[in-house]
Amino acid sequence: MAETINLGKALNHGLRRSLENDPKVVIMGEDVGKLGGVFRITDGLQKDFGENRVIDTPLAEAGIIGTAVGLAIRGYRPVCEIQFDGFVFPAYNQIVSQVAKMHYRSKGNVRLPIVIRIPFGGGIGAVEHHSESPEAYFSHTPGLKVVTCSNPADAYAMIQQAIASDDPIVFFEPKRRYWEKGEVDLDLPLDGAYPLHAARTARPGNDATLLAYGPMVKVALDAAAAAAEDGRDLEVIDLRSLSPIDYPVIFDSVKRTGRAIVVHEAPGNLGLGSEIAARITEECFYSLEAPVLRVTGYDIPYPAARAEEEYLPDLDRVLDAVDRSFGW
Repeated sequence: MAETINLGKALNHGLRRSLENDPKVVIMGEDVGKLGGVFRITDGLQKDFGENRVIDTPLAEAGIIGTAVGLAIRGYRPVCEIQFDGFVFPAYNQIVSQVAKMHYRSKGNVRLPIVIRIPFGGGIGAVEHHSESPEAYFSHTPGLKVVTCSNPADAYAMIQQAIASDDPIVFFEPKRRYWEKGEVDLDLPLDGAYPLHAARTARPGNDATLLAYGPMVKVALDAAAAAAEDGRDLEVIDLRSLSPIDYPVIFDSVKRTGRAIVVHEAPGNLGLGSEIAARITEECFYSLEAPVLRVTGYDIPYPAARAEEEYLPDLDRVLDAVDRSFGW
């Protein structure tokens, strides 16, 4: 049954379905129970599944992840919510030193099927610690898988796929897209969903490739629609998975279009755009008509809310990069 719902509600439905299908799934985090989370993503779940499966924790991110490690070792599938992106750093030691390494440390004998949900990115009028994009830290860490959704249909399927996976997964949710609606097939079987770690062509095109993920996919699609009015046919790739990255889809697109622009909110210095640009240059060098360009946040701490629209990549900055690529 297909319904038109927003991205936040799609995540709620996906979490509910995972709780129903596997009694070992538990949700834990600050205010996830009685309140339903600050963004209401877990609304109603504690009421329906009880306090032993949807657990309100103390304000202690290291404790949340450390407890999840113990639960996972005992056979549970913890889903941890980090309330805001900038709050993840007290748990960074647990994630990088324990969650990412346990499988390797145990010679493959111990798996940690933990999902760490992180609302990320700006655009909601919040301040620092509430509007950050820390995805590169975790994508750089061997032993972790990192994914992000950009639309309700992917949100619904991907959260279930992440919970069902035996690997530890950091699941970034584009918070400023929580209220944007789309059609979701709520009866879609998990084995019929698009693969979790596969990139998707969000808009086909032939003249240049825009590569984006999470909240920037909509910006890239808007830019492609605007460029079409000038006769430019842009392809938009939604990366979806940040570690591993689906490079074959990227390479195939760039070899056809000859141009690539990577778009993300995080600062440009050592961001994911740098790695993607390097890999494209290595693999597609003789197909490129121009250097790979990046449109990113600036290399400064996230600004005050009144200045965030100047910081965030927008349609004009993406179109400017497209113009520069064609003018090379």
